[in-house]
Amino acid sequence: MKKTIIYALAALLLLPLGYGCKTAAEHRSELGSTREREMTVGIVQREIRKGMSGAEVAEALGSPNIVTKDSDDKETWVYDKIATEASYSQSQSAIFLILGGMSQQSGAASVTQRTLTVVIKYDTAGKVESFTYHASKF
Repeated sequence: MKKTIIYALAALLLLPLGYGCKTAAEHRSELGSTREREMTVGIVQREIRKGMSGAEVAEALGSPNIVTKDSDDKETWVYDKIATEASYSQSQSAIFLILGGMSQQSGAASVTQRTLTVVIKYDTAGKVESFTYHASKF
């Protein structure tokens, strides 16, 4: 009987050690909203070409944030993307006996921001005339 109680107490004390042991990278990979369609400089360079139609650009990059039309009836599309990524990694261990115990925690946090601005200018026929981009990470 005493052995069963000791084994049960040991199991209850050790059970939490197996849970919550994910790294920040593992947590980040589970975030669905950041995986939808990331726009990068590489995608812009690979997909956008002079002479493309607006429909082809929209298929490649999605809807623009800003659309303007100048006095010459030429459209300009602006994609302005800002991403903030915050991650925190924590590790902890604890051993608690009946009235005493020991606990240890450590962790680190990181915040990164990325921006990408893409400006696509169309001619009067609705074809890409030129495009520029600017990317930063800090």
